[in-house]
Amino acid sequence: MALFGKKKEETKAETTCCCGNSQSASEVTSTCCGEKVNGICCIKVLGSGCKSCHQLYENSLKAVEGLGIEVEYVTDLQKIMEYGAMSMPALVINEKVVSVGRVLKSAEISAMISDMTDKSGCIDE
Repeated sequence: MALFGKKKEETKAETTCCCGNSQSASEVTSTCCGEKVNGICCIKVLGSGCKSCHQLYENSLKAVEGLGIEVEYVTDLQKIMEYGAMSMPALVINEKVVSVGRVLKSAEISAMISDMTDKSGCIDE
């Protein structure tokens, strides 16, 4: 039989960053593409697709409205596990998990974004 003894070819999973650049999954979780708007390069909502996850996504969209920042909704469990978020929904800003297990209001998300940016528009690390 031709199926036995053959090794499976390993393929690298390609993902698209929030700005459209294609990177491997490990690169996406460690750094983003680098294109920042007001000091923020990526905002992601991690969730399974439940009502709470959708609500956090909608609140995130309201919080960044008019800022030109894209919000990505991630439902792939493999990608969610790479962030280490064990409770849903989770909010990721600049590839850093900032909230887990609760639905934040848009005002709270806006406050987090403004707290993460300093006067020069760069992210405090």
